[in-house]
Amino acid sequence: MVPLYQRKAEFFRTLGHPVRIRVLELLGDGPLAVRDLLADVEIEASSLSQQLAVLRRAGIVTSRRDGGSVVYELAGPDVADLMAAARRFLTEMIEGQSELLEALRDEPAATR
Repeated sequence: MVPLYQRKAEFFRTLGHPVRIRVLELLGDGPLAVRDLLADVEIEASSLSQQLAVLRRAGIVTSRRDGGSVVYELAGPDVADLMAAARRFLTEMIEGQSELLEALRDEPAATR
């Protein structure tokens, strides 16, 4: 049996690509056809297909045929929650850095 921490690491490795993150952000607003993802992600269709396949194999997204289109959606709301949590974390981190930068700029030159 694979330890849970190892499974978590595999999950985060799956998320560790900018295109996959962008796709998950876009799908957080609801299902999208591949053509719509292509318009927003702006990469080659074959590259997008590869990234979608990784996400699908990991069970993070699902796909279905709708006429001549393939539509992708998040496998569950927890993925959107994770993307939102990452955004909040990064926002707080950057705000903290900007406060530090401001404090450094306000510090008198003689004490630097």
